[in-house]
Amino acid sequence: MTMIRSVCFALILFFPNISLSEVATDFRFNTQKHNVVVKKLVGNLEHPWGLAFLPNDLFLVSERPGKLKLIMSDLSQKLVHGLPDVWDHGQGGLLDVVTDPNFSQNQIIYFSFSEPSSDKRRAGTAVASAKLILEKKPVLKNIRVIFTQNIKSSSSVHFGSRIVISPNRKLFITIGDRGDGDRAQNPFDHAGSVLRINTNGSSPSSNPFFGSKKALPEIWSIGHRNPQGAIWNTVTESLWTLSHGAQGGDELNQPLAGKNYGWPIISYGRHYWGAKIGVGTHKSGLQQPIYYWDPSIAPSGFAIYSGDIFSKWKGNLFVGALKHELISRLELKNGKIVSEERLFPNRFGRIRDIRVGPEGHIYFLTDETDGGLYKISSLD
Repeated sequence: MTMIRSVCFALILFFPNISLSEVATDFRFNTQKHNVVVKKLVGNLEHPWGLAFLPNDLFLVSERPGKLKLIMSDLSQKLVHGLPDVWDHGQGGLLDVVTDPNFSQNQIIYFSFSEPSSDKRRAGTAVASAKLILEKKPVLKNIRVIFTQNIKSSSSVHFGSRIVISPNRKLFITIGDRGDGDRAQNPFDHAGSVLRINTNGSSPSSNPFFGSKKALPEIWSIGHRNPQGAIWNTVTESLWTLSHGAQGGDELNQPLAGKNYGWPIISYGRHYWGAKIGVGTHKSGLQQPIYYWDPSIAPSGFAIYSGDIFSKWKGNLFVGALKHELISRLELKNGKIVSEERLFPNRFGRIRDIRVGPEGHIYFLTDETDGGLYKISSLD
């Protein structure tokens, strides 16, 4: 213990802005609205991507290379067996995971992944349902692929891949443009779109293009670049998404049925080599974002706060950012963003997913080779 304390005080001597708690696994921060502590719960996660809560203080964490981990109440890890093959290349792999609203009764989960073609040279986003058997050796059974992207490609980028279950039990799925922006404007191509399906994979008859010849029946909206964040906004009672821009132009959108969100015709960013994208920032018939970032923060998973622990954060959005390794707290009034606070920049790593736990704490995952699961608690 003396040696540990000596090392801690040496760190404080050379890094005066670091506190003793930060040398351990608890990190204290004073934010604009709350004083908080961030605690690292679990490490040794390989590029964790999605986080879901299970009964009895258990967690599910997907790891991009193709593993699903069950985090026990004592924070030990178990490997969940039975996953299908995933295409672990670039941004592809095992991606989001969510639980069915009736999980306590049916043990059903849904997960998204990059599904390889038969020759293993191409891939596309897919979504599967499965029954999670919580035994000594946890396993997935009755796996059923309920959605498969219609055009696979060899590109290893822009899979999108968040899953949101709406209150009426419809699944929203976000799909990236797969690195080919023009595909996002093709209503008969899943790339660059938000989809809406039933839990069995069929298309709801209330979808905007169901029964028409203008688009695929599962299409909800098009013109998205790479939406890696999606939530059901309990304030507006609608889907909200986050999409990566190119060099600038990250977007927060409220995708409405049948609408076109413009990529790559309009954007608030520029190409990585500096060239202008499309016709500019506006065009008639194309939707504007609710909010955008320029320069980019590379947003991924996000959450809306609806718990009781952080009373001054009610209705705020918490956006995980890969660039600058921060959480962007967005305050909403009347459906508009009125302020932003950037939390914990460059302190924990690339923040891939954020979720609000059933007890009201906030949890996040860091997308690193040695990634972690963290918990934000109140000090107020």
